[in-house]
Amino acid sequence: IGVGLVGFGLFFLLFGILLYFDPVLLAFGNLLFLTGLVFIIGFRRTFTFFFQRPKLKGTSFFFGGLLVVLMRWPILGMLLEAYGFISLFRSFFPVAFGFLGSV
Repeated sequence: IGVGLVGFGLFFLLFGILLYFDPVLLAFGNLLFLTGLVFIIGFRRTFTFFFQRPKLKGTSFFFGGLLVVLMRWPILGMLLEAYGFISLFRSFFPVAFGFLGSV
């Protein structure tokens, strides 16, 4: 269920960007992505991932961007979310690229 929710969340985010930053699709994609993440790794681990001391800056930008998207400022919100996403998952990118390189 979690992988499907994350997949649909990414689909709605992409579709919202392709339709000139449609705020409803972007907000729905964000909510599906976060819900899917909770289903995949659990509520406690998701909470501890987002609210670790070194990741608070990325978390604040990500959730601030989500809030800005919900207030119908989609371009600014997505820029804030992108910066937060990169800050949060910075340590995961080398692992992902190494895996893609081996495939």
